[in-house]
Amino acid sequence: MMPHTAALNAARRTAELSALAEHPNVDVVVIGGGITGVGIALDAASRGLRVVCVDKNDLAFGTSRWSSKLVHGGLRYLATGNIGIARRSAIERGILMTRTAPHLVHAMPQLVPLLGSMPRRDRALVRTGFLAGDGLRRLAGTPAAVLPRSKRVSRDRAVELAPTVRRDGLDGGLLAYDGQLIDDARLVTAVARTAAQHGATILTYVAASHAAGDAVRLTDQFSGESFDVRARAVINATGVWAADLDPGLRLRPSRGTHLVFDAAAFGNPTAALTVPIPGELNRFVFAMPEQLGRVYLGLTDEEAPGPVPDVPQPTSTETSFLLDTVNTALGTALSTADVRGAYAGLRPLIDTGQGRTADVSRNHAVVESESGVFSVIGGKLTEYRHMAQDVLDRAVRLRALSAAACRTRELPLIGAPTNPGPHAASTVALPASLVARYGAESAHVLASATCERPGEAVAEGIDVTRAEFQYAVSHEGALTIEDIVDRRTRIGLVAADRERVLATAREFVDAAD
Repeated sequence: MMPHTAALNAARRTAELSALAEHPNVDVVVIGGGITGVGIALDAASRGLRVVCVDKNDLAFGTSRWSSKLVHGGLRYLATGNIGIARRSAIERGILMTRTAPHLVHAMPQLVPLLGSMPRRDRALVRTGFLAGDGLRRLAGTPAAVLPRSKRVSRDRAVELAPTVRRDGLDGGLLAYDGQLIDDARLVTAVARTAAQHGATILTYVAASHAAGDAVRLTDQFSGESFDVRARAVINATGVWAADLDPGLRLRPSRGTHLVFDAAAFGNPTAALTVPIPGELNRFVFAMPEQLGRVYLGLTDEEAPGPVPDVPQPTSTETSFLLDTVNTALGTALSTADVRGAYAGLRPLIDTGQGRTADVSRNHAVVESESGVFSVIGGKLTEYRHMAQDVLDRAVRLRALSAAACRTRELPLIGAPTNPGPHAASTVALPASLVARYGAESAHVLASATCERPGEAVAEGIDVTRAEFQYAVSHEGALTIEDIVDRRTRIGLVAADRERVLATAREFVDAAD
């Protein structure tokens, strides 16, 4: 059993901040608490390095919570000739689905309806692409039992999977499968807690400044107190904000927007309705069934120049584009009145100086600044583990760190069947929604609750329990109401639902003070 606990909370944060101020020498400091930053922290800690990961906000505060919740197999990149990133994406998807996070990533059916308006040539291109995707899956060694083969389905089956699909001229559909996260912010939290389980110091609401290759100043955002930490390596994993630490970096953010609907607006689908974007090669709009009885409709790819906002905002043009595109495949058109919420995220693309952002490579790069800070830029969520290994391998080699080989290809995250935590129990009798979010740790969420009515929903019609709110505070590092509502549970994506649970969230934050 590991000598460290996976629980992140205010008491641990206070103790670890004090210990770090008293003994400020570590092997690695990682700046950024998104998926790449916590992935680096897990890689470093599991290699035996003393690592500190800090973020000036909460875990998954930035881009890592604004994705499509998909673990892409790289099919799009294969279509554009980028075989390397397509192969890596398929491999990393397989690692998540079979070894490290099978409790958080599941096969999601994607249905392309064969409508009369879809030319025969386009049908052939989609089918060829899906067959290529099957080849990627086999190349990556992912079993068909985990990620089924693509196939053509009948008209009746297409309607069963996506009940609001247009019936006129419907000639069945093409069905393929990709990986779907229960939630991207939950993946970040699981990786961070697994890193903590292996001895990493994970500190939220701690800002980094004056970063150099061997030192960084840390400031507690709550108390305002600052101190310097010395490190053998400092790694900048702040995504679209990377140039704030190293002005020499050239990034070209692009905005991806999603709309949030009640699942009933799409007839409670069981597959992602996948609609080709007119005039584009291998680009689609997806209407994806999600947790909490929702459907997310995305995705745009728009240039986002200028200062980087903490919380990007969708535009009316993007909303219209998404609605117009999906409506080409629906029997009854949706309008802005059906939209319950919306969110946008910025991709940290590397500036190549040319082309549309949709065509810019999703490859990542590791750059060392003049001051000696390593920055990892570009990339995509699916490849977070590979990116972490790449930058850490570089740091170990160039800074002569004494570290074991990378272990993260086989290292299960907390909640995985092979890493259930210290209080494993059967999940058979538990709510499916709880198991989907916590995996093998589900029973402990309820068993560890000390609040009143732990199994009661936090609000009518929302399948999140009071025990989950408490667990967010006691084990998942939530320090504020916003941490609970907007990142640990994602209730906050619908403003009306958010308002209904704020008082309950406040109850648990106040109880922890």
